[in-house]
Amino acid sequence: MKLALYFKADLENVTDLVPAEDYEWHFKIECGSCHEVDENWISFNRQDEYDMSNSRGQANLVMRCKFCKRESTAQFDPSSKVTSYTDSGKFQKLAVFDVRGLELVDFAPRDTWLAKGTETDTRFDDIDLLEGEWADYDETAGEPVGITNIEVQFKKEK
Repeated sequence: MKLALYFKADLENVTDLVPAEDYEWHFKIECGSCHEVDENWISFNRQDEYDMSNSRGQANLVMRCKFCKRESTAQFDPSSKVTSYTDSGKFQKLAVFDVRGLELVDFAPRDTWLAKGTETDTRFDDIDLLEGEWADYDETAGEPVGITNIEVQFKKEK
């Protein structure tokens, strides 16, 4: 099953918000077999690949449910790129994941994000959204910049 992560935030004087290239994606995961949600944040990235049991395939995440012990996998959909968030205040598709035996039920925007000033193209290379918001100042534009009201949702893709 393919699951798309939709992201929404209020952007103040910044645009093109995107996770850094080596971004570690953090999710809450629900087992597709026993439907238990792991209370820990589970993370994976685009760069790491692991062998799947009883298969010649690989995935970015291979894990066993700690409740029912069933193996499940997740990987970035190779036919879909991670996109920059540009549509302040509206849900926009950020990434698509191919998941087997699990569902992604929450996303934490940890690690480093990148953006640029709306009017100036000033680069902001170390945005930390762990607290759910971020604020700084664009010296070139002489304006405050910020990101607030972050929300996420997942939708099944065809």
